[in-house]
Amino acid sequence: MGKGTGKRTGRWLAGVGAVLVVALGTGLGVAFGGTAGADSHGHGRGRDPQASGVDGRDLAALPGTDYLALGDSVAFGYREPTTVPAPNYQDAASFVGYPEDVAAALHLKVTNASCPGETSSSFIDASAESNGCENHVSSTGQVEPGGYRTLYPLHVAYQGSQLSFALHFLKTHRDTRLVTLAIGANDGFICQDTTPDHCTTPSELDPVLARITKNVGTILRDIRDEAHYRGQIVIVNYYSLDSANALDNAATAALNAAMDAGAKPYDVEIAHGHALFAADSTYSKDDECTAGLLTQLSSGGCGVHPSPAGQSVLAQAVEEAVHL
Repeated sequence: MGKGTGKRTGRWLAGVGAVLVVALGTGLGVAFGGTAGADSHGHGRGRDPQASGVDGRDLAALPGTDYLALGDSVAFGYREPTTVPAPNYQDAASFVGYPEDVAAALHLKVTNASCPGETSSSFIDASAESNGCENHVSSTGQVEPGGYRTLYPLHVAYQGSQLSFALHFLKTHRDTRLVTLAIGANDGFICQDTTPDHCTTPSELDPVLARITKNVGTILRDIRDEAHYRGQIVIVNYYSLDSANALDNAATAALNAAMDAGAKPYDVEIAHGHALFAADSTYSKDDECTAGLLTQLSSGGCGVHPSPAGQSVLAQAVEEAVHL
């Protein structure tokens, strides 16, 4: 995600929910409520874990093996400027996302390549529009230089796109057993900010969801076919900001469905972040902010990013999807 406010996000989410039926009509609903991979799992065999023909489900995420985390500000562990204590953007290690929690729990060696503001397009091509990773979209809809990555360090330094880094990493770290990916929320934020109806109509929203599906498919195709990665891939579903709001829930489901549909052909598992966030907010009137799952702002209310507790919930979702 980018660096928006709860109000800004809620407006787009309401629009997505209002036209969810259109998204389902385009075929994005196939990924709802289930794991995209098959149900039976085995264990690693042989000396080369990435040998051609080995099913990724057979490669257990063994302690000491590599884990590559990909995505946007959620995976990065980003916190808004007005959170308390104030974030130190010059110290990437001070930001802890679910990848670090997963790595600690499963004893994996994590490389977190995520970038705040990354879109599904800029993930593939660093010059494509982002929501503040390497560039940003102006109020007139023009892509202008400057973003988080040009100002502050990421968890890992690299040139070019996140996809290029991922492919190089997987080719040179053959003991990688886990890749996680969450991408697409920033595509919606840009649509909200640059379209007349703020991405609340089918004509504005449908192309965004279709682009997310296409780009996720491109990313995972390259990971499987170009990097010849045969380990586990877990798609991390986004969470609702307010589980008591039916439109928020429908919006999150549409975004997740777009991401999951693109991933489905590539032997993935789904980490159900949406469901676990909702479950953990049950005793807070289904309010993720009240439940402490979102960043707390000094001005009052919550941001749109997971708090440390929220990151732990996403980590739990990933851990439940991983085969040990």
